Amino acid sequence: MESLTLRASPAAAASPLQQRRLPGWQRATFVRATASASAAGEPDLSVRVNGLQMPNPFVIGSGPPGTNYTVMKRAFDEGWGGVIAKTVSLEAEKVINVTPRYAKLRAEPNGAAMGRIIGWQNIELISDRPLETMLNEFKQLKKEYPDRILIGSIMEEYNKAAWHELIERVEESGVDALEINFSCPHGMPERKMGAAVGQDCDLLEEVCGWINEKATVPVWAKMTPNITDITQPARIALKSGCEGVSAINTIMSVMGINLKTLRPEPCVEGYSTPGGYSARAVHPIALAKVMQIARMMKEEFADGQSLSAIGGVETGNDAAEFILLGADTVQVCTGVMMHGYPLVKKLCAELQDFMREHNFSSIEEFQGHMLLVSGRASLPYFTTHTDLVHRQQEAIKQRKAIKKGLQSDKDWTGDGFVKETESMVSN
Repeated sequence: MESLTLRASPAAAASPLQQRRLPGWQRATFVRATASASAAGEPDLSVRVNGLQMPNPFVIGSGPPGTNYTVMKRAFDEGWGGVIAKTVSLEAEKVINVTPRYAKLRAEPNGAAMGRIIGWQNIELISDRPLETMLNEFKQLKKEYPDRILIGSIMEEYNKAAWHELIERVEESGVDALEINFSCPHGMPERKMGAAVGQDCDLLEEVCGWINEKATVPVWAKMTPNITDITQPARIALKSGCEGVSAINTIMSVMGINLKTLRPEPCVEGYSTPGGYSARAVHPIALAKVMQIARMMKEEFADGQSLSAIGGVETGNDAAEFILLGADTVQVCTGVMMHGYPLVKKLCAELQDFMREHNFSSIEEFQGHMLLVSGRASLPYFTTHTDLVHRQQEAIKQRKAIKKGLQSDKDWTGDGFVKETESMVSN
């Protein structure tokens, strides 16, 4: 089956820019971590994205699960396909977090304490740890796990020199790729950071230009959903040289009001601020945004650009939906915060169950299937409402054209008597 684009292509087939950004060891033959499973006939979960080989498509999303050496090491030990560290900047001393910084939305009415968590809000900022500390930990991780994928997430002020310095220092730590945080919905918009850039296409194009003239490893641009048309910034990021996009980051939200205290949540000294919404409840929204980006990429790009999907992933089936829409990898952040790092084993097992059900032996066999028909670039499964009306009217017309039984005694014939009889039998 044809994949969404020419993604996950070997280095020899990559564009000159892609070849320049491939780490040397990635150009060599990679021994898949899932070789034993493949030998046993199990569905192969390995993926190759922008020249980066992963044993499975599950990646720790940038945030608390990638905040220091200890937790990132745990992620690799548990079997995650890759880790995106918490976002770093040059001046960590400007980052001051508060606590509590999270609030939960449960399926039950306001105030219920034991209901299932369906939504999660955070007002957390990027890493408050010194950049040099984070970089030393990146180096240590790459020393201990040279064949595992570590991606640095970076965000900086509207300053070309600062972006170039940050990129150079982070790349020197040995990371395999960079994810650019153009999407944090809260904190420091006055410094033109995060979503303040991702929501301004002119600003985004300029900053992407700075980044891609400096970066020597693959670059993913992380998109904000807090925008009317998410394909516009995604298109600009890719046209500006980014090898991939990630979507979505959290949705701007107010989690709720505590009806006992009459204060907003999360409550810090009696006050709060809008923050980023994640977890299960955002999954349908994320699917729609990812679908829009995937369709745009299929129609306009064919140079191996990648798509990393994010939003409410807690099961292997959640991941399968994103991959069917065209995602190369699937990121999980809030899910790890709720269920822990061993979640990856459940995700892999459930994704393999899905693959067995449909006789898929590899991720490539079903990636982007929802935008294709029988493996050919054809009419998409997603279309306009007007087209749906026309399709249904035509289907009804065809069904009516098929005779079901005889309308009158005059319709009986001698030659077709047995078939005409059968056409009116109900069992």
